[in-house]
Amino acid sequence: MNLEKSYPPGVDKLARLINDDADLHVYAVMAAREAVQANGDWEAMARERFLRRVSPGLSPVINMSGVVLHTGLGRARLAPEVADAVASAAGSHSPVEYDLDSGQRGDRQDHVRWLLTELTGAEDALVVNNCAAAVVLALSAVAGGGVVALSRGQMVEIGGHFRMPDIIKMSGCQLVEVGCTNRTHLIDFETAMGEEPGVLLRCHQSNFAQVGFVSQPDPAELAQLAKSRGWRFVDDLGSGCLVDTVRYGLPKERTLREAVSDGADLVLASGDKLLGGPQAGILVGSREMIGLCKAHPLARAMRVDKLTLAGLEATLRMYLEGRETEIPVWAACSKSLDEIRRDCLALKKAWGSGVVGIGTTELGGGSFPGVGVPTWRFGLGTGTEDVARRLRKAGIIGRIEDGQIWLDPRTATTEEIREARWVLKAIRENESDEI
Repeated sequence: MNLEKSYPPGVDKLARLINDDADLHVYAVMAAREAVQANGDWEAMARERFLRRVSPGLSPVINMSGVVLHTGLGRARLAPEVADAVASAAGSHSPVEYDLDSGQRGDRQDHVRWLLTELTGAEDALVVNNCAAAVVLALSAVAGGGVVALSRGQMVEIGGHFRMPDIIKMSGCQLVEVGCTNRTHLIDFETAMGEEPGVLLRCHQSNFAQVGFVSQPDPAELAQLAKSRGWRFVDDLGSGCLVDTVRYGLPKERTLREAVSDGADLVLASGDKLLGGPQAGILVGSREMIGLCKAHPLARAMRVDKLTLAGLEATLRMYLEGRETEIPVWAACSKSLDEIRRDCLALKKAWGSGVVGIGTTELGGGSFPGVGVPTWRFGLGTGTEDVARRLRKAGIIGRIEDGQIWLDPRTATTEEIREARWVLKAIRENESDEI
């Protein structure tokens, strides 16, 4: 059916043209309404918008971008048993704040507190919805509108124009800038500290690296200085690492346990970076400081739901049981180069041409900037947007570099490699425009 091009068709008429399923009529109407408000081929635009509307926005994709913790793809992938735990909690009632022994109201933090204290050596723990929230809560509760001293070399922007100095001020605290951009010494903090108690804040340079003539005080020295002057030391560790990263061919990353051992009053971290769990803000530290955070009104506003608790508990249990290599972020780092090369050759066979070459898989997610692990990757020999679009449409995310599309299978499962091979073969044979 051809629509008149001189004037837009009726919304209902166009909606019925592009869809005959009554259950999907609401999507067709939305698509038709958007199409008639635009110039061009109304029918084609309506069909394109309709297909987009009926597809789930958070449909699964295969990450072959060469970035393990891809922020745009949701950062950490959950282990299958962790995903099952989240699904179980989502599909049923759960004793989130209910004590099954006493029949009385319980504390939702109990589900993860004991795991975090056991894994980090801290006296107490608290979980909120992300690490930025943890920073705001910690400073609001512990600094109480007072002074927060931070090195100029750690005044980071964490993305989306959210800057640490702004977060400090938003917490109602007064920022005192310490040292220089490239070098800050312990004596700089001593000089900046006034008579009134405040907070020494250390912020991990998670998304950039400083090289050359650079220096920062040792965290243990900051903790001792804060204690000697009646101040508090808050260490924003960022990545939430619980393992020895050197074992995975990566530089040394301080763990939560090490930060607690260094004497920090509070240690803050993310749940969905190197920890490999759901998005969360983790606070561990002294019972007194965690108590102040729990009692602050913001703790209620930032509390996590049962899905986050279920996912975090299941992830932490894997660490406690010594099964860290089954957590996808570490499974990806552990994948052998021989296995990755075999995957690349299988992809090349499905495509029928291309090149297999050495590359680097980045950790991403604000972890190890400029550092990665060696990998093999498959280059399709083409960098056309049409092929890249078809891959994206099929849920395969690669990267365009050096004029061609590259696929890094380090983060892909066996099932995903099989699916990617089918997609590549289908595109090559031009079996369908709607993969």
